[in-house]
Amino acid sequence: MPTTKPKLWTKDFIIFFLTNFFVFFILHLLLTTLAIYAVEEFAAPQSMAGLVAGIFIIGEILGRMLAGRYLETWGRKRTLFAGLILFLLIMLLYFPARSLVAFLIIRFWHGAAFGVVVNVLAVAVVNVIPAERRGEGISYFSMSMTLAMGLGPFIGSYLIIHANFTILFMLCVLLAVISILSALLARISETTVPQAPKSGRRWPEFSFNFKDFFEYKALPISVFIFIMTYAFSSVLTFLNSYAREINLVHPATFFFTVYAVAIIISRLITGPLFDKKGENITIYPSLASFALGMLIFSQTRHPFTLLLAAALIGLGFGSLNSCGQAIAVKVAPKHRIGLATSTFFVFLDGGLGIGPYLHGLVIPLAGYRGLYLILTLVLFVSFPLYHLLHGKKAKSKTQPL
Repeated sequence: MPTTKPKLWTKDFIIFFLTNFFVFFILHLLLTTLAIYAVEEFAAPQSMAGLVAGIFIIGEILGRMLAGRYLETWGRKRTLFAGLILFLLIMLLYFPARSLVAFLIIRFWHGAAFGVVVNVLAVAVVNVIPAERRGEGISYFSMSMTLAMGLGPFIGSYLIIHANFTILFMLCVLLAVISILSALLARISETTVPQAPKSGRRWPEFSFNFKDFFEYKALPISVFIFIMTYAFSSVLTFLNSYAREINLVHPATFFFTVYAVAIIISRLITGPLFDKKGENITIYPSLASFALGMLIFSQTRHPFTLLLAAALIGLGFGSLNSCGQAIAVKVAPKHRIGLATSTFFVFLDGGLGIGPYLHGLVIPLAGYRGLYLILTLVLFVSFPLYHLLHGKKAKSKTQPL
């Protein structure tokens, strides 16, 4: 007799989904436009313009590490709202910033607040997903980031062409306020794992111990995802510059829209497949799609092949992202899910943060096409790397989480 699946799209799941969408929407509104802002507003060279994007990700890594370490000490609800309020207040500092140095500092701390918020959301949503539908649930939750990535660059580009950066920043402030209001409606459960005896301190003692900030069992899949995001950051950061070089500026405005649609389609398949058949049957085809998409992207000369590359990269990288997160949560002890989530995203963000700077060093030597060919090779080499890091240990069918 067939059993009824436990409900996934509960009120709290939907609220976490929407809150995550709003903050990631802000990220992508800014990430793909602020390099232009830095050049126009501060006369920044291209290398520093890339740093405006990258330094946000570096700040995000700090935020994720702090949230992963102290989340259960501070409390999930308190940490989430502290992060959301800081995220809003720092966003307001974009308006009076009058120097590149000041703007870089603002971007760093904005990224740190963002890192705290999204890490808490990623941990909190796990608690409202039924254990037997965790792969599917995380896959659907990740669609909030996908939709943001699909809409953010498109709307951001539209606003800087037809309006100005002040309007763009005002939209981001409005979305930050909406994020706070939406989060107020959610029930945020705290950990049920017994905590260590309190020392009587008002604030937690800050010290660095590797295991306090990283979950060892999540490291292998996190290293793998670092390489994936390192490769993807080249597309995210240099798409517009590459499109100008190959005279495909107009089709490039639809790149991330096609990318987002492809991810949504893939998530409908890979999430349930992950739960039923295991991770390998989703990771290997997704990696193949990503590598093929990058190869086509490196050689494209026509709008059709550019958007085909967007679809293949979306099918591949998007699935690798959500499945990787599900693996990190799956292998971690229950009381260290927060650290496992933090570990995974620190490496994911590390690839996004370091990638643009290193790619910027390669472009003058190899050009855009040369860069993307090199990264295609990196992706093909990642097949045996994944096998060594995790694939050989993975079972053909997952057990209930």
